[in-house]
Formats: sequence, C-alpha cells, structure tokens
Amino acid sequence: MKTKKKPTAAKRYDGFSAAEKSAMKSRVSEMKSGDAADEGDVLAKIDEMPQPDRDSAHRFHAMIKRVAPSLTPRLYYGMPAYAKDGKSVCWYKTAAKFKSRYATIEFSDQAKLDDGTMWPVSYALPKLTAADEARLEALVRKAVG
Repeated sequence: MKTKKKPTAAKRYDGFSAAEKSAMKSRVSEMKSGDAADEGDVLAKIDEMPQPDRDSAHRFHAMIKRVAPSLTPRLYYGMPAYAKDGKSVCWYKTAAKFKSRYATIEFSDQAKLDDGTMWPVSYALPKLTAADEARLEALVRKAVG
C-alpha cells in the first residue's frame, strides 16, 4: 500500500514590510485629502529625510522648479513628487525609507521619455553630482515635453 506524502510547505509570505505599509498609508491619506498637499508639504517631507538624501532631494526640487515650473509639487506615497494635470510625472524615492543603498529618481508613464521599445524610468542616485543634475535636467525637460 502506498502512503501519501505530505506536500512540502511553500515559503510563507509575511506580508508587506513596515516601509511598504507606511507608503501605502501615506498614499491613502493623500488620496483622501485630494491634491491638498502643496510645496510646503513637499519641502517638509524633504526636511525629514536623513543626509545625504535631504541635500539631493532639495537640489532635485530646486532643479524641477527651475526647468519645469509647470509641474506641481505634491506627495506621492509619502515621497516628493511633481505632477502635470494632477498625475505624477516624477518623484524622489529616498534611500532611507526603503533601506536601500541609494535613492532613486523615478518617472511614471506620464513622462514623455519614450525611446524605441524600451527605455529607463528609474535612476539610481547614490550621490547627486553636477553632471548627474545636468542629465536629470534633460530628462525632466523631455518628460514634460
């Protein structure tokens, strides 16, 4: 007589991380309040960041204001973001929030960065140099079309 083998247990999913839960709570709060977040809220969020993220995020914010003043500062999942017609085009994702080794600048599908059949929309930013800032300026200009 054959004995049935017990199926091996699949790896247990423990759910979302604390950082992911925090981001989702921030997004729910943002959605409930509508587009009530403004530049002051974005700057306050940047000021809460640890270094070196804080300096890079302030420089990114200043660059957005300079090269794409049509973008509206807002919060997106608790991150500084910049929107056009109410939709986020790009945002600064701090390294500390997700315990990553670098921050990222990310673009949504609203950004007009299309280039063939594949193009980057997320950029690692371990340190924001002058050369990086110039490259980001060109990307933001292209993104807002």
